[in-house]
Amino acid sequence: MPEGHSVHRITRQFDRNFVGRQIAVSSPQGRFADGAAVLDGRVMTRAMAVGKQMFLEFEGELWLRVHLGLYGAWDFAGEILVDPTIASANGRMGQTNQRGTDPIFDDAGENSLASIGAPRKTRGHVRMSEQTRGLADDDLEWPPPVVGQVRARLMTAQTCADLRGPTACAVETPDEVQKVLDRLGPDPLVGDPAENEERFVAAVRRRKVAIGQLLMDQAVVSGIGNVYRAEMLFRAGIDPHTPGNVIPEELVRGLWRDWVELLRIGVETGQMMTMDGLTGDAWRQAMASRDDRHWVYHRAGLPCRVCSTEILLEEMQARKLYWCPSCQK
Repeated sequence: MPEGHSVHRITRQFDRNFVGRQIAVSSPQGRFADGAAVLDGRVMTRAMAVGKQMFLEFEGELWLRVHLGLYGAWDFAGEILVDPTIASANGRMGQTNQRGTDPIFDDAGENSLASIGAPRKTRGHVRMSEQTRGLADDDLEWPPPVVGQVRARLMTAQTCADLRGPTACAVETPDEVQKVLDRLGPDPLVGDPAENEERFVAAVRRRKVAIGQLLMDQAVVSGIGNVYRAEMLFRAGIDPHTPGNVIPEELVRGLWRDWVELLRIGVETGQMMTMDGLTGDAWRQAMASRDDRHWVYHRAGLPCRVCSTEILLEEMQARKLYWCPSCQK
């Protein structure tokens, strides 16, 4: 499932390519036909992300709310405006801008090209999700042919965005959107920073629930998924089974501030880079292989990078949890 950094990056792509423009909206698959008819021909006025949910506002005070879930993805085609904070138009969303180096392909076949300096237009095709590979084609027909089960297609005269497989895709009123927002925990990129920290600290310290569960609860904090959960707890040296209400306040604040920093890195680079101080070949290796960018995630049975203890894997609320029993006490 895309974690918070990816959803913010996708939303920024919409802000650059769709906000302020009249949008043709359709549902090739048919499952969103009624909603598409309501939005078709309206101007998009705002693009916003909170955690794993994105909200696209249209004139007339209507919103398109999208939650990609486990299988959702956006495919963009046409003239795609990119800049250093957004994935290259020739790589899948979630790939780093790689600091001006040659393109790096990771072990899943994913890549992005450097996008340093002024924004530029690229004629191409990019898939934006956490689980799918990027596509590139310099000779796309226009409009692009519909491929697969496209729930919603959003088009301007120059750019097309196809949505596939989302958990949620709905037209909502401002009141309905506000109800969703009221259920979500704080997002470091939305709202007042100090207030967000206090909300997080209060939500964790009043609960007897394991911190490993609390970090995945979108009502406690928005945007954290399996990868960030495992890595943040390791970086803080916290046993994931520790109830939130017994964790010292300074450690809880440290968790929040680490999330602020990791989310910033994720949005800027497109990678869930959680290891510190990597440079040169080590940096390139981490960009090329997911297994080299994390402390514990996806390392079950391997020695801890710090103490050599075997990394454990278990299930916590039907999600995989990776942790070091020696470093996290």
